[in-house]
Amino acid sequence: MTREPYPTARREETSDILHGTPVPDPYRWLEDPDGPETKGWLLAQAELFSRERGPQRFKSRIAELLRSGSVGVPAWRGGRHFFTRRTPDQEHAVYYVVEPDGTERALIDPIDIDSSGLTTLDAVQPDKEGRLLAYQLSVGGNEESVLYVMDVATGQRVEGPIDRCRYSPVAWLPGGDAFYYVRRLPSTEVPENETQFHRRVYLHRVGTSTEDDVMIFGQNLKMTNYYGVSVSRDGRWLQVSAHEGTAPRNDIWVADLTESPADRPELRVVQEGVDAQAALVFGRDGRLYVHTDRDAPRGRVCLADPAAPAFETWRDLVPEDPEAVLSDFAILDDLERPVMLVGWTRHAISEITVHDLETGERVGEVPAPGLGSIGGIAERPEGGHEAWFGYTDNTTPPTIQRYDARTGETTLWAASPGAVEVPEVRTSQVVYQSHDGTDVRMLIISPAGEASGPRPTILYGYGGFGLSMTPGYSASILAWVEAGGVYAIANLRGGGEEGEEWHRAGMLADKQNVFDDFHAAAEHLIATGVTTKEQLGISGGSNGGLLVGAALTQRPDLYSAVVCSAPLLDMIRYEKFGLGATWNVEYGSADDPEQFAWLRAYSPYHHVKEGVTYPATLFTVFQSDTRVHPMHAWKMCAALQHATTSERPVLLRNETEVGHGARSVSRTVDLSADTLSFLARHTGL
Repeated sequence: MTREPYPTARREETSDILHGTPVPDPYRWLEDPDGPETKGWLLAQAELFSRERGPQRFKSRIAELLRSGSVGVPAWRGGRHFFTRRTPDQEHAVYYVVEPDGTERALIDPIDIDSSGLTTLDAVQPDKEGRLLAYQLSVGGNEESVLYVMDVATGQRVEGPIDRCRYSPVAWLPGGDAFYYVRRLPSTEVPENETQFHRRVYLHRVGTSTEDDVMIFGQNLKMTNYYGVSVSRDGRWLQVSAHEGTAPRNDIWVADLTESPADRPELRVVQEGVDAQAALVFGRDGRLYVHTDRDAPRGRVCLADPAAPAFETWRDLVPEDPEAVLSDFAILDDLERPVMLVGWTRHAISEITVHDLETGERVGEVPAPGLGSIGGIAERPEGGHEAWFGYTDNTTPPTIQRYDARTGETTLWAASPGAVEVPEVRTSQVVYQSHDGTDVRMLIISPAGEASGPRPTILYGYGGFGLSMTPGYSASILAWVEAGGVYAIANLRGGGEEGEEWHRAGMLADKQNVFDDFHAAAEHLIATGVTTKEQLGISGGSNGGLLVGAALTQRPDLYSAVVCSAPLLDMIRYEKFGLGATWNVEYGSADDPEQFAWLRAYSPYHHVKEGVTYPATLFTVFQSDTRVHPMHAWKMCAALQHATTSERPVLLRNETEVGHGARSVSRTVDLSADTLSFLARHTGL
């Protein structure tokens, strides 16, 4: 079969000299999404994809499996509780309140707000009494959250819109009269290419103009800082934290609001200039609980005095576990013997242990429904004997479990509302060795029953930012395995599955470890008879798109098909686009000679070579993505189409009016069906 010619993409002689090294960039003109030439090229790519697309063979089954719906962990405020639920026919989850008498009401339905499905609910935060609700909306995938406040009893909007609130926490003061939040400076006050940065912490009084908001924190600090802010339940303690971009470290300050006013808090340093992370919880018992990886890469919980919280005074309550990573905790104190529930992931599988609150001694464990992922342990803010947590695994749609510390029992509190027939699958966790002898774990999901020779397989990975790949319900994974395929998820270095040291072993100068772990996963799947090179596809998105981009340029012989979604691929210029400047703490900066050498050594766009037989490759990108600019995939697609000698296609699926994150269910179904159909076609499923 002879494939049809690719759309013409002009190659320029553009080249930069960086630190004495020439860096060619023949497709720089594709960085301009509004350029007529770019628009013409994208139109031609869309026509090519449409012709090559083929039937969406998995579409109906993915849609059916997504009819499970979903349900979220409750947040308790006063007598009310709040939660999200998506029923089988809904495009987006709806945010509900349940009154003390059990009456349930929908508060925010994104489809009621915008029937097109383009509006998403980005964040919510009820006030401490459950009377007001701060919520954030964005449109068309741009994640430019706009903040509003609603009266919960009436459903009426009482505040907003307040713009420039992307990634803003909301910390209510008791009574609901005011809250702290984070907002970017106006674009008129910053350079044009820095409008996504320059955040500040403000105090806003409900019912007043944002012009009267008081800036609390952030002046003269780094433009790429992200800020956290919270207020203890009694209103006494204010906590402000700062991360430089996505760095795995933060600075923390606290203020006693009984000793200084809310609009001029006297912030005192808890941690500053330390290469570690910490988060503070002010207990109802007057103690300060510190969740930190300082001197404990897998995490520990320490105790401190909130009035004198210096590091030297911290003492272990729940010490570091040599094998499990401490993820979160909750305090249940309406008991004869108050306890702390501690969430862990042990090699990416979740568990919860029970500890004496006074001594930290382990006194039990919380029964979990299976080997899966637990998320968001929630307690009543005023105290109690109950906790709620989310649970999912590869065949279980999200559920909410309730734990009663008086009886020691876990019961199902809420299930996803849709009834679906989930296929039987077999899940196993294997350990393989990477190039340097490091043990790496991988989850393999395959059809139930006896293995019958090598099968078409998708290998998925991420390996960055300390994010862990844990088991979870996935319609696309189940549809693939039900059709006879295997799906493998590798827990690569760069992730958080084995703690902060595991993360740092795959960042900055050590990024190549991530790619080597991935190649080794592929080789293990082939060597053990799970699949063959001809049947092996790989998939990744965002930082995982960088992963598969590096994989296909470093080992084009090892993979038959690639799906590369919303990727970073030009690692020399990534800082100039989207939120890239906040990631140089993870990857490094091309402005630094040493770091430039790291980036240039693997930057996928710069390692495309003419005359190589590259795998079938599908780039999926989102035109409204304000995190990772689509130019990465556009330039890489043009380079691969020019270079490859393969009859296997290099295609671009460029989607408009969606971004990097949340999207409607029907859009999810379409994207999943296209990617699985492409992988099936080129792995023989």
